[in-house]
Amino acid sequence: RRGLAVAIALLVTAALAAAGCGFGAGKGLGEAELTVTRDFGAHRVAAPVHAEVTESDTVMRLLEREAKISTRYGGGFVQSIDGIEGGEQSGRRYDWFFYVNGLESPVGAADYALRGGDSVWWDYRDWSATSSVPAVVGSWPQPFAGSGGKTQPVSLECLGGASACAEVRSRLEQVGALERTSSRHAMTSAFERGGEGSGKHGIRVLVGPWARLRSDPAAAQIESGPRASGVFARFTATSSGSSVLWGLDEAGEPARRFGPDAGLVAATRRGEEPPVWVVTGATGQGIRAAAGLLDSRHLHDHYAVAVEGGKETPLPLASVFVLPMEPTRR
Repeated sequence: RRGLAVAIALLVTAALAAAGCGFGAGKGLGEAELTVTRDFGAHRVAAPVHAEVTESDTVMRLLEREAKISTRYGGGFVQSIDGIEGGEQSGRRYDWFFYVNGLESPVGAADYALRGGDSVWWDYRDWSATSSVPAVVGSWPQPFAGSGGKTQPVSLECLGGASACAEVRSRLEQVGALERTSSRHAMTSAFERGGEGSGKHGIRVLVGPWARLRSDPAAAQIESGPRASGVFARFTATSSGSSVLWGLDEAGEPARRFGPDAGLVAATRRGEEPPVWVVTGATGQGIRAAAGLLDSRHLHDHYAVAVEGGKETPLPLASVFVLPMEPTRR
């Protein structure tokens, strides 16, 4: 009888572990943030939450605990969150996409293991312009703050605009990025590179006029539109040789021409390389204005942000009207 009792106890323990109740839940790893929005972050579906995560938690499990969802393809693909379902609307395809620490995930939500400090962002959007937006700025202070007690190397590359670069350095130090990177003896800690690309193994932050940043292969993708870069903005050159910043709409079409002193904060990446952030503009005033956007108040829930005259504009813009763009001069 004693042996039978032990066997039953073991079976109960195993059942509780499988159910995720008490036993088998894994040790606590800290909190993760969950944000759920729609239309490129323009509208919040629910208030952001901070939830404790354990070793067994994934992006999918966190979402299941905090929202009502439905899935497809054996539970590996999120079809709806709180009643908002993927499908076709007015000839355009809408679905749910997620980012962890500002990066598009290479694996599904059910396979992405969470760590303390992670920022998870689900967004329901039109993907007619591009199905892939590899990096966004809307999870600030991620990816710079790190997660799971670890940080990535960060390279601050100043290609002009000294005062703006000093501001960017200060903002990164405030979230611990450059200080932590320096303390870990990373190859590319806080310094000015003057345009030499050495951030291949870490996050790169490029600061300076677009005329110089566009020589960087990762940043240059922005000129080819959102299908190449995931960024719904583009700089073009006028007949006088100056640069003009355009905001694009959800379909990737030009929707607003900004003035000469506009600035831009955006993120992109090439393949599986770490992300590249750009803090840029056509003029020194534009670059300084962009540097002033580096905080949660201005960036959170946004894919990219333009600024002009002290007012920020989340990108992409809503589709209203289309203006012809001047051809890019090379």
